[in-house]
Amino acid sequence: MNPAEKPISQPKINKNSPKLSSSPKETTEATKEKDRTQPIPPPSHPRQYRAIGLVQAKYERSEEQLTQGYLITAKGDKIEAVVLGRVISLVKNHLDMDKEHLWVVYPRTKTQTEGLHLQIVGVWEPETLNQGDESALTSDIAVEAGYFSIRGEVIFFNIEEKSLVIKIKQFPRKEGDKPKFFKLKLKGVLGERPLKHFYDLNVHLEGETLVVQDGTDLGFAQKKPRFQKKSRRPSPKGGKRIPSRKPTTTSSRPKPSIKKPSK
Repeated sequence: MNPAEKPISQPKINKNSPKLSSSPKETTEATKEKDRTQPIPPPSHPRQYRAIGLVQAKYERSEEQLTQGYLITAKGDKIEAVVLGRVISLVKNHLDMDKEHLWVVYPRTKTQTEGLHLQIVGVWEPETLNQGDESALTSDIAVEAGYFSIRGEVIFFNIEEKSLVIKIKQFPRKEGDKPKFFKLKLKGVLGERPLKHFYDLNVHLEGETLVVQDGTDLGFAQKKPRFQKKSRRPSPKGGKRIPSRKPTTTSSRPKPSIKKPSK
């Protein structure tokens, strides 16, 4: 047995002792179980950066690789996509690729063409994928296809063109690595001065464009630096401030007088 899986004996608890609150570990496990019942869980922190969404579409692989292809919606919109992680085995063995599925995706904006690119990181079909598992969790939460949750800093906006760019931070997977950033282009209009503000946005996919429905301004993404004032010499009571002067040094020995010789 793996030492990490070895059961730990529980200490005896007096029945008359007061009931203890759940430990942080139990709370974390309960939160994880709750998050499993919804494809996009609520943010774990008020300033959590993220870009995640749901797309109802059929996946069409490219001729070259299984992990590269397109998501084709019922309206015929074709969006470039790539399959990541453990979803590859689902695509190979468990999902019918001739049918539409509700995909969990990370949106990205391509640098060269500024078009939308989707990274497939999951599929939301608990009833289908957990058949025969009595302990499998199902969800009674209404899931909206085409919904995206975008949270980040506004670094560009154009009111006339109704466009804006959100900068989203990716925290490093390993300790010591620096965080990375990526930019996501959206359509929509925010407040009068959204620049450098952190926004929690509700976005919807319309065709091949992410359009802002509404959002919440959470203030500046970064706190403004405070400038320290230079200390001044305190002025005497009832008088003006005396500027500091360098002390003058005088010699204690008198200078000898030099007499000129007479002609």
